[in-house]
Amino acid sequence: MAGDFFVDKSIATILGAIGMSILLVTWKMRSGRLEPIAPIGWLLTGFYFFNDTLFYYGHEDLVLTVMSILTLPGAAAIALWERKVTITKDANALRWFRGAVGAAGLPYLLIAHVPILNILAIWFVAWQSAALLSFAGGSDVTLGETFANQSDGTSVQWENWDGNQWFLTEEMSEYSFHTELLVNGEPIYINFVLACTAIQSMIIFVGAISVLDIDWKKRVRALFIALSLIHILNLFRNAGLIWLQLGYPDWRWLNLTIFEFGHSYASRFVSLGAMFLLALVLFEMLPQMHRHVLSLLRPLGLSPGKKK
Repeated sequence: MAGDFFVDKSIATILGAIGMSILLVTWKMRSGRLEPIAPIGWLLTGFYFFNDTLFYYGHEDLVLTVMSILTLPGAAAIALWERKVTITKDANALRWFRGAVGAAGLPYLLIAHVPILNILAIWFVAWQSAALLSFAGGSDVTLGETFANQSDGTSVQWENWDGNQWFLTEEMSEYSFHTELLVNGEPIYINFVLACTAIQSMIIFVGAISVLDIDWKKRVRALFIALSLIHILNLFRNAGLIWLQLGYPDWRWLNLTIFEFGHSYASRFVSLGAMFLLALVLFEMLPQMHRHVLSLLRPLGLSPGKKK
């Protein structure tokens, strides 16, 4: 597994945590004395994601490979912009972006690298997805055993795993932990992992909304709308994928089962569409966030300009 990264993943994680902490602190400190170190935070954070490039390439995930490659040059470009920014509107947008990345990244690192929190998140969503599927489909869908997936490809039951349950110190597989799903007491070989919880999508909106300079009531209202909608949609996504696999077990397209096709392609497309629509709703509710996003998009030529 070590060969799947430019540097050891534990080292990259520490560097990423330091970078995100710098971004969060420089967002919080309004005096400006710490502003010069913000570019360091961007570079360390960008390298953390860039370090996963070889890992995703080895798993033939083209989308995530390209995204990982772009994180380091993207972070370097933002760091350079931080050093040269003179327009107040752009400076405010960069400061908001710093806080958003720090406020989103640090909690996610905590959940991903504290096994007990990882497991609790999986159980929370898996149990609700199973309950929804049982109610809608009539089958008795329950949770089976939970396993820790080690780097050598072996899986050990959570109760028998001798690793540190409070901080992940050893190398694990792509999905560190998973919980089995049982239908009428029999395994269907569909497992819940942390990615099934939609925590990545939720944490993006948590970061973007929580650091806005607005009334706390507006923040709470926007967070409630965003998180509840993402959670509910994710439950229907999980239940729908499992229902399709149970109903059409022999379906194949390009050697993909209906679950694999739905999970890897169809649901990703639908999820991105839902995220886009949710962002539009939040832009209407939170015009300040909309202005910040437009300012950040301006150097890419994607921000709409004034009509002549």
